[in-house]
Amino acid sequence: MTPLEALLAFSLAAGLLTLTPGLDTALVLRTAAVDGARAAMAAGVGIAAGCLAWGLLAALGLGAVLAVSEIAYAVLRFAGAAYLIYLGATMLRAALRRPAGTAVTGEAAGGRETAEPAAVAPTAVPHPTGPAADGGARRWFARGVMTNLLNPKVGVFYVSFLPQFVPAGVDVVGFSVLLAAIHAAMGIAWFAALTLATRPLAAMLRRPAVTRGLDAATGTALIGFGVTLALDRRLG
Repeated sequence: MTPLEALLAFSLAAGLLTLTPGLDTALVLRTAAVDGARAAMAAGVGIAAGCLAWGLLAALGLGAVLAVSEIAYAVLRFAGAAYLIYLGATMLRAALRRPAGTAVTGEAAGGRETAEPAAVAPTAVPHPTGPAADGGARRWFARGVMTNLLNPKVGVFYVSFLPQFVPAGVDVVGFSVLLAAIHAAMGIAWFAALTLATRPLAAMLRRPAVTRGLDAATGTALIGFGVTLALDRRLG
């Protein structure tokens, strides 16, 4: 396999994986609908950064530790499960505490939000700008990074997946990082497409009942992912 053939084959496989619905897609969609495009893209870039970090660790051989060490895998698995459950519970709490007659104008699930009469909810809702918005973007970037870095399955996946597309005669570390960067770039492009797709529906998605439903559904999904991760004792 030549380097070009390897890049093309990996790009096809990574593209299919990127389009497969999962935790990352659910997190970005919910954030785009409830917190706005800036927060959603911050989360998406954070997720991509986590993938890139795992790709680098796998290229350096550090990620292989997860594939052979039950203790390392278990520690990271429980940390990741605890974080996902915490994030999901935060969203569920936001859904339960938000009054039915208020519309979200800021950041939900741990961020800022402003109560407005339900009668004005269908109109365009402004997003915060300045330090508050920047702080929310940084918070969602960190959440995106953490959801991937604390998931040992991502590390084991990269350890087992990347070597299949590294041809003989190339710099293993450099080529592996390149593959991880391609995957991360595809992820950012996909998250941007998802975010743009929510824009025409922004007014409807900001309705109080819809916002509460999105928080409740995504929070439940995150808790489900966390419990599944905690109960999964398999390596690889």
